[in-house]
Amino acid sequence: MPDLVNNNQPLNNRQGSVGGHRRRLKFKNQNSKNLNEISKFKEIISLDNLLLAWQGFIKGKRGRKDVQEFSLNLMDNVIFLHNDLSNHTYKHGEYQAFNINDPKPRNIHKASVRDRLLHHAIYRILYPFFDRTFVSDSFSCRISKGTHKALDRFRAFFYKVSQNNTKTCWVLKCDIKRFFENIDHRILIGILEKYIPDQDIIWLTKEIIGSFCKYPDRGLPLGNLTSQLFVNIYMNEFDQYAKHTVKAKYYIRYADDFVILSQDKDWLCETLIKIGDFLSERLKLQLHPNKVFVKTISSGVDFLGWVHFPDHRVLRTATKRRMMKGLENNTKAETRASYLGLLKHGNTNKIKSMIKSS
Repeated sequence: MPDLVNNNQPLNNRQGSVGGHRRRLKFKNQNSKNLNEISKFKEIISLDNLLLAWQGFIKGKRGRKDVQEFSLNLMDNVIFLHNDLSNHTYKHGEYQAFNINDPKPRNIHKASVRDRLLHHAIYRILYPFFDRTFVSDSFSCRISKGTHKALDRFRAFFYKVSQNNTKTCWVLKCDIKRFFENIDHRILIGILEKYIPDQDIIWLTKEIIGSFCKYPDRGLPLGNLTSQLFVNIYMNEFDQYAKHTVKAKYYIRYADDFVILSQDKDWLCETLIKIGDFLSERLKLQLHPNKVFVKTISSGVDFLGWVHFPDHRVLRTATKRRMMKGLENNTKAETRASYLGLLKHGNTNKIKSMIKSS
């Protein structure tokens, strides 16, 4: 996820101004439920926003050939994009497909620099609003969230539910089958329309969403920044259901993985049926039949790459193997440091010693 820490601020560098501060306070106090008060289509497509989006987009990409080619005539390219958007003549281009292992094989679809710049411009404006609508225990692709925060939250929930490990804590763990490729376009657009009254923004989101179909009217590309936002908007419907209808107090979601903790195993089994029905009927998603279980923490719960126990967590065996194989293929000091940073979050003294000595 790109560095978006400063992207919540108003445009034209007004973050220190009285007017910009007053604008945000007005939105918060009115408890607005749509984008009408804070964002307009013209803000998304403005030259100001497109250039700020470019600054975020090029971080770590300056050496890439397609980025260099686009930057040679940057202002012309940005103005052409702005005019196409303003005239509603913009059409999203095709994708370049390639495979990665992260950690399992994934099919990535990469858009052109022009289209990816637009994705960043949309994200800059839409993310701050939608992030306010998300539940606090959704951790994927959000500023100040992430995997490590989710792991810490899981541990905190365990101590609460188990009353400091004096009661049995059960965990319902679920995974959604083929998550990105089964996002229903019509349902996603319908959700966006609940929040966005500006039909020009809806036109633009439809153009982005409709630019990729794994199946008819289904699927989002893993390579788009906007996909990260769209799947969180999509799954926020489920998050709200889990928290407010099912009343799952101890619920955590990271992308398509989610857990619910409780002392009551029977309640979790009943809840599994309810959430499976909701996902199927409302969002056209299916739980992965081989990745759903209800078990105790004491028996070891596999969540976000770690196996969790009452007093410690250990790295998943497959992750260890992948890490050691990665070190065989990449001996750079930065890679070793990255792995050692990851290993700080669990009981990993043995593998840390192996990495340091490799």
